Amino acid sequence: MPDVEAIIKKYLPIEEGNISKLVEAMNYSVLAGGKRIRPIIMQEAYKLFGGTGKAIEPFMAAIEMIHNYSLIHDDLPPMDNDVIRRGKPSTWKAYGEATAILAGDALQTFAFETATKAFELSDRPDLVVRAIRVLAQKSGVDGMASGQDVDVQLAGQPISKEVLKDIYKLKTGCLIEAAAMIGAIMAGADDQEISIIRRAAADMGLAFQIRDDILDVTGDSATTGKTTGLDERNVKTTYVTLYGVEEAQQIVKDLSNAAIEKINKLPGEKTFFLNLINQLEVRNK
Repeated sequence: MPDVEAIIKKYLPIEEGNISKLVEAMNYSVLAGGKRIRPIIMQEAYKLFGGTGKAIEPFMAAIEMIHNYSLIHDDLPPMDNDVIRRGKPSTWKAYGEATAILAGDALQTFAFETATKAFELSDRPDLVVRAIRVLAQKSGVDGMASGQDVDVQLAGQPISKEVLKDIYKLKTGCLIEAAAMIGAIMAGADDQEISIIRRAAADMGLAFQIRDDILDVTGDSATTGKTTGLDERNVKTTYVTLYGVEEAQQIVKDLSNAAIEKINKLPGEKTFFLNLINQLEVRNK
């Protein structure tokens, strides 16, 4: 399989003409770094279920575009008001609020334009349609966007454990679910297999966001690449405020074990996923 970074770069828009500043801001966000967890999970799920060829590649680029559009908007002053992302000025700080908003909007729509290129690379248009639908559902009103909205609306207010869990499942978990599901769908996995990997990814997504909560308290900006202490500054309820650092980390461990249990029910070579889950459990950035 080609390098994930090279695949993402191949599908980015070209910076030329009168729209070059907007495209530059789009590419600035995507190329600023990051763990590439979502496209990596998608690629590995595709391989796990026997997928071959390049039909998965447009979706790998598309989901990273969706993720980065959400980060651009998340950093804006009316949202988290963060000036650092991946150790660099956040997009609105580098290009201004108006261009950052438009760059996020453009990345979102360009992601779906990119995803449609899978039709040219696959002999199963039915699978491509199903994958595009999952990408839309998990990033929109039934997924990430709603999670972010509820998170913003309830900032500064007490939130129950149940509501916070639901926010995290939508805000972070849904795109990680989408990555795993799209990889499985494009490889031709059956409905039961797709369900199992979706639920494993949901556990991973929740654990990932809780670990972010912990790093916001225990990490430092030089390592995490973003402003720490932001949750406290924005008066946000997190798993750390509800449970404390030690119990929150135990929840991460429990979720990781649950994800491993589900992954072990699947056929194929699962070493990558098992290692990834263990690495995410103790990551420091």
